[in-house]
Amino acid sequence: MEDTPDFRKLVIDDTAYQTLHTTKFSKRKAYAPPDPNKILAFIPGIILKIHVTAGQRVKWGDSLLILEAMKMKNDLTTPRDGVIKTIHVQPGQMVTKHQLLVEFE
Repeated sequence: MEDTPDFRKLVIDDTAYQTLHTTKFSKRKAYAPPDPNKILAFIPGIILKIHVTAGQRVKWGDSLLILEAMKMKNDLTTPRDGVIKTIHVQPGQMVTKHQLLVEFE
């Protein structure tokens, strides 16, 4: 008896397709919309300086911290007005891509 492929149903724009899922596709991380209360590192690098403290009120465009990556100093600014809840990094710390840096209340 032949091995029959294990077809799965894939729905794209309300159209159902019969397809084979790869192992990589089956084990992928589920999509989660970005959380506006969390600032994540967009590139791996080193935290050079932190300009804010926990509990500090910030306005849109204020500088949060300096992230050095690929010999460039990136000034991460606040995307909205708010209050800093927690700072998850320290100066001199190496961070990875998508690592949590700062959290808003």
